[in-house]
Amino acid sequence: MRRPGGKRLRAALAAAGLGALVGVAGLPDGFGRWETDRVSLRAGVACAQPPASENVRLDSRRAYQYLVRICRIGPRPSGSAGMARQQALIAEHFSKLKAEVQFQSFEVSHPLTGASVRLQNIFVVWHPERKDRILLACHYDTRPFPDRDPYNPRGKFIGANDGASGVALLMELGHHIRQVTENSGFGVDFVFFDGEEFVFSANDKYFLGSEHFARQYRSERPKHRYSCGVLLDMIGDKRLTIYMERNSWKHARALTESIWAAARRAGVREFIPKLKYEVSDDHLPLNQIAGIPTCDIIDFDYPYWHTTRDVPTACSGASLVKVGRVLIEWIRELPPSE
Repeated sequence: MRRPGGKRLRAALAAAGLGALVGVAGLPDGFGRWETDRVSLRAGVACAQPPASENVRLDSRRAYQYLVRICRIGPRPSGSAGMARQQALIAEHFSKLKAEVQFQSFEVSHPLTGASVRLQNIFVVWHPERKDRILLACHYDTRPFPDRDPYNPRGKFIGANDGASGVALLMELGHHIRQVTENSGFGVDFVFFDGEEFVFSANDKYFLGSEHFARQYRSERPKHRYSCGVLLDMIGDKRLTIYMERNSWKHARALTESIWAAARRAGVREFIPKLKYEVSDDHLPLNQIAGIPTCDIIDFDYPYWHTTRDVPTACSGASLVKVGRVLIEWIRELPPSE
């Protein structure tokens, strides 16, 4: 049974700082159109007080070292030995932080051989007793090959930005998320999706893990209810530039606006309040199948996408922390769950 308490959180997303962005040049049509007395009040408070994210000191060096540690495993495609090592790393890390770690296992057919391959989504649960929850997600598998590499499209793909960056940020956030949400009334789940790009040809299916999760969530009607979600993908680029993603705007407009409003309050200029790319990503099953409004935070201006040059030296701990600051600011401005 779905709890109605989550509806209050969703309904208030449009009021979570939108007024602070009214009047910014270059915004999409209708941006901030729902300005109300409550929005104006919240915007005024945001201007008068320092950003909530300033009270939490994310460690850029530690975040970057998490990324490096993941990449030292090597390639981590679904069903591989590298993936198994990464799964153990993630479970150990969050268990030490006293989070509840759960695995959601399912079987798929290997796109080339037809053999059965076991995939696993990982859930890291904070405040498990709370029924109203938000979801912070990333994919943690790497593409089997760097198919866009002009010189070696069947070489070794490390996936520092496209694979490790979201994991590294969530590992760093794990040191702080309990504190950030202590008085919120809602719980937070970190979800690591497997099989985002277990693909060997243009006809292979993407988003295996997020689609499996979305269908299970819709059919089993769990006791908890996700009010909204944020997907993190390719957020470690040294030259970070994050535009509003068009499918996020289409399916979760108020949520997307509230995140970019949080970025403005936090002073993170790398979040550009303009629409640019339309990206197919793990947020589509969450929006379209599970019915969870989800925004994709993705830097799609990354020159090393799906090449052998997607390595840690192309990434930055400072970029990871900037995205983390936005998330903390956004979470702290969400209305408390009843």
